[in-house]
Amino acid sequence: MDIPDAERIKQREIAFQDIHPNPHQALTAARFLADLDGILSLDPVSPILLRIRYDVLITTLQEIEEALSELGLHLDSRLFHKLMRALHYYTEETLRANCRGLSGELNDTEKLFAKRYELIEHGCRDARPEHWRRYL
Repeated sequence: MDIPDAERIKQREIAFQDIHPNPHQALTAARFLADLDGILSLDPVSPILLRIRYDVLITTLQEIEEALSELGLHLDSRLFHKLMRALHYYTEETLRANCRGLSGELNDTEKLFAKRYELIEHGCRDARPEHWRRYL
């Protein structure tokens, strides 16, 4: 089952802080992100606002913003931007998990939790020895 482009292609705005040694953070970010896989378009709207379009199955907003933070750029940390960022991170991760779920593959973390669940004691276990369970 393919995901329509409307759900897969995301357009977001990345806001940067006003006070920074680099007054044109959006332009710097656009130059840095231009060659990355999954980035479809970049538009520095203002010195501190970058409009970006990307394919969420290839890269996520969280990965993009972490790379920009490692580059030394400062993302806007006001409450509104933090909430929107968290919402976008969650929805994109959910979309990617649903796509992965369609293929039936489990990632390493899911395998780890499944194995742990098999090993712990819980109420779904039959305490009788194996030969007694086969006898009945």
